[in-house]
Amino acid sequence: MDVRPKHGVADAITIAIGSDLDIVAARQRGRTLATQLGYSTTDATLIATAISELARNIVLYARRGEIVLASSNEDKRPAIVVVARDDGPGIADVNRAVVGGYSTSGGLGLGLSGVRRLMDVFEISSELGKGTTITVKRWKR
Repeated sequence: MDVRPKHGVADAITIAIGSDLDIVAARQRGRTLATQLGYSTTDATLIATAISELARNIVLYARRGEIVLASSNEDKRPAIVVVARDDGPGIADVNRAVVGGYSTSGGLGLGLSGVRRLMDVFEISSELGKGTTITVKRWKR
């Protein structure tokens, strides 16, 4: 999804990701945006957690990338949209990567499957040697 201003998507906030400090900044910006959009404290925390997981994957696997945050109002249904993009190595087996318990880093493997559970919409596109784009959305309740 292109998160530039059109079709009900508000101005986007782009956060460059390249370090743990950037992960924290993206998480905080996401929580702030969710709060400004009227999400509950619980939903803002879930959104921030998803952003943190996506940003951590960028640092861990691609080293550099970006998180784009925006609000959307598709079909008059408010949502927050998060796009995580990188030009890293890509994901060899996307289906396996989004299943709980799978990890190539030796971690718990909760990252992408956890993000998928936290958000209402989860889309992933990855090409070996070219990078990965993950778009997630959470509807305002």
